[in-house]
Amino acid sequence: MIASLFRKSTPFNYTVLIVFVAVFYMLYQFSGSAKENDVAGILEKLFLFGLIFSALFILNFIVKKNGLSRDNSYAILFYFLFLLFFPSAFDNFNLCVSNFFILLALRRLVSLQSLKAPKEKIFDASLWIFLAAVFHFWAIIFIVLVFISVLFHVSRDYRNWILPFIAFITAIVLFFLFALLFDETRIAFVASNLPIDVSIDYFTDNKQNIALSLYAPVVAYYVFLMMTTLPNRPLILQSSYKKIIFAFFTGVGVFIISPFKSNEILIYTFAPLAIMASTIVETTSSQLKREIMTGLTAVLAILSFFMQL
Repeated sequence: MIASLFRKSTPFNYTVLIVFVAVFYMLYQFSGSAKENDVAGILEKLFLFGLIFSALFILNFIVKKNGLSRDNSYAILFYFLFLLFFPSAFDNFNLCVSNFFILLALRRLVSLQSLKAPKEKIFDASLWIFLAAVFHFWAIIFIVLVFISVLFHVSRDYRNWILPFIAFITAIVLFFLFALLFDETRIAFVASNLPIDVSIDYFTDNKQNIALSLYAPVVAYYVFLMMTTLPNRPLILQSSYKKIIFAFFTGVGVFIISPFKSNEILIYTFAPLAIMASTIVETTSSQLKREIMTGLTAVLAILSFFMQL
């Protein structure tokens, strides 16, 4: 049922998804949000709502523009479902902004395969990653993905290896200029996130344990299938899929080393995992298997969502 509904990209599919996102977002804001409902709180909630929609459509652009998905809506469906596993991400301003910047960087890095304007894409991706680090410092390790992309496509030009460092200097200047003019507390915020903390004893209640336990087998299933079927993918797309896999494991790395650990830090894994899941589902020949995969993912996601309200 679900796989059949989102098998094609149509205005109806997008409308259905928009309604679902709005309903679940409002449910969380009324039942689970810790933010105040004053003017500032409402404006922040509206901003986050718009940011979540923007992330969905950037992801849709990535998969459609670069041929990573056929004419379907599976990628944005799975991204939405993965958000439901950890709905506290709906409430985390810094993580949502940081993840949005990472998606912008991923868009530039995946499109690097076309070899059009590679220097601009490398600089842009690097700058987005460094700006993402302003909101969650350890997102900075996504810069490794930039160097991997250079290695895959344009490694012979030494200037491409230097561009991330130029972007770093640019980001530093912009950050301190903004902080000194508008928000000096941002410097202290970034500094507080510098320590590395690999402990996993952050759980405050059993709900977080259960949510992570539901998410983990879903992750393992799609990542395993993606990695084992990668040699069968079109040769022209294999470097892009490798970057998606690297992006996923980088997101896991951010989760592992971040201080003040919480489940919603896994938001960095949602987009790469959604691309992998959509690729697996759309290339599965059996309609029954497609329905089981999407249906089971949806059931686990919704169960996790309501359990955490």
